[in-house]
This record gives sequence, C-alpha cells and structure tokens, in this order.
Amino acid sequence: MQIAALIVAAGRGSRAGGVVPKQWQVVSGKRVIDHTIDLFAQHPKINRIMTVLHAADLQLLDTNIERAVGGNSRQASVLNGLKALSQNPPNLVLIHDVARASTPTHLISNVINALKTHQGAAPALPVTDALWQSKGSIVHKSITLDGLFRAQTPQGFHFAAILAAHQKTAITAKDDVEVALQAGLDVAIVAGSEENIKITHPEDFGRVGKILKDY
Repeated sequence: MQIAALIVAAGRGSRAGGVVPKQWQVVSGKRVIDHTIDLFAQHPKINRIMTVLHAADLQLLDTNIERAVGGNSRQASVLNGLKALSQNPPNLVLIHDVARASTPTHLISNVINALKTHQGAAPALPVTDALWQSKGSIVHKSITLDGLFRAQTPQGFHFAAILAAHQKTAITAKDDVEVALQAGLDVAIVAGSEENIKITHPEDFGRVGKILKDY
C-alpha cells in the first residue's frame, strides 16, 4: 500500500503578516513548512511526500523533496500536485495545508484507517459556539448547530478517485472534500483536534509554537 502526502504550500498568506509567506517563517526553531513535512516524513505509513510551491519558492527546499508548481488557486495547486503524483501513482493520498504544522500523529493515522472503508476521510470538530446569520451588522437569525463541523486537514482519499474528481469539477471548492462530494464520493468524518491549528493570523505562530515545544 503506497500512501502519499500532498502538502499545499503555494499561497502567500498575507493575513499572517511578516516579510515572507507564513510557510517560510520560523516557529519553534524551524520553518513552518519543515515542521509540516516532518509530520509526514516521520509517520510510518507515509511513503512519499509531494509539496506544491509557488514558482518563486522552488529553490527554498532541499532538492530531494518532490515538488510541483502551484496554480492560481488552492484548487489548481492541488490538481497540479495530484498530476505530479500520477506519474507514479500511490494508492492513497493525504492532502494537507502547509499552515497546519502541529497536526497530531494519531489524527493522520485515523484518516488513513478510515480509508479502509471509505473513499475519503477528513478530520473535523463539532461547532460549539453560537452561530448567527446577519443582514449587514444586524443579527438576522441564529443557526442551529446540529450536524455542523469545522473542517481540518489532512483530507485523505483513494488517489484515482480524487484525481478524477479534481479533473472533472466545475465548481470553485473551499477544500478537497467539497470536490469529492460533487463527484459522489463518500467522505467519513474522523475526530479532529484543537491542536491542529491552521496558522492564519500573527498570533497563531505563538499558539503553534507552544504546542510544538510541548511535543
């Protein structure tokens, strides 16, 4: 069984601040992207890692790490990475945001295990805070929380199925699960983790750094 990790790292991440994109900033002694690559390089079931980088960043990783050039959207970048993997296709692929550098090892394992019985699997956390819908700055109505989840990555799939789904999709998807659902794939939810933080804002670097130091 060949399992690949596809790390999407072509974005610019301007909301995170800093003079370079967030994946190239240092937290807990290493660049964010290096922490994220290590999550999969050290996992016993991952055989291969493919990174998707901005064209201007290709020289910033060691030459022994596989890479593809990103597109003009996250969705296009994922497809480019899948196409690069298809030259020697794995059985399964885990698609992960580079900005999630503190994903627990057991979460990666749980996604892989769920793929034994499902075409796709992804971690998520139940929504617990109240949700409102507004009209302008005025609360219009409250949204029921039943069945609502906060999506995380890695989102895992049978490789051939998610490649075909990305090649055929006609939507602009928020993530790979949305692409999979449009193609009719079944996607299992596995328990997410509050430690699986996606670095988005400047204060997130400190939160992730604390988790990494505690490991």
